[in-house]
Amino acid sequence: MTYEASTPNEYIAQLPQERKVVIEKLRGIILQNLPVGFEEQLSYSMLGYIVPHSLYPAGYHVKSELPLPFINLASQKNFIALYHSGIYADNTLLNWFTNEFPNHCKLKLDMGKSCIRFKSMDDIPYELIAELCTKMTPQEWINLYERNIKK
Repeated sequence: MTYEASTPNEYIAQLPQERKVVIEKLRGIILQNLPVGFEEQLSYSMLGYIVPHSLYPAGYHVKSELPLPFINLASQKNFIALYHSGIYADNTLLNWFTNEFPNHCKLKLDMGKSCIRFKSMDDIPYELIAELCTKMTPQEWINLYERNIKK
């Protein structure tokens, strides 16, 4: 689902109440646990956590005027989506996450390349998401991005 908003708060204000509670909790966890240097903004019509141009002037290789994306959080039609670019680019991080997930959640992991989908609002592994957010600094993400993704 696409929401017309220009700030994270406007995005959240448009959500149905049951989604608003979950997105606000995940937002708080992300903001509390991301290493210093990442910034929050509205990105691709979702909550975005990016490496700003002040830290990485080259920006996103697909469109250099955009800052380098790292995490996005969205309320989709049938699920809450957490997009984590580090999981896509780092097999060690991906393996850690997939091995830890069953220890924190009763449901089977529903995941694409970087997208973790939560269909049940009652079984989101908040503690695991908090730990995931601590695993990579902006400089580590930049290095990984340049090595594995940017061509």
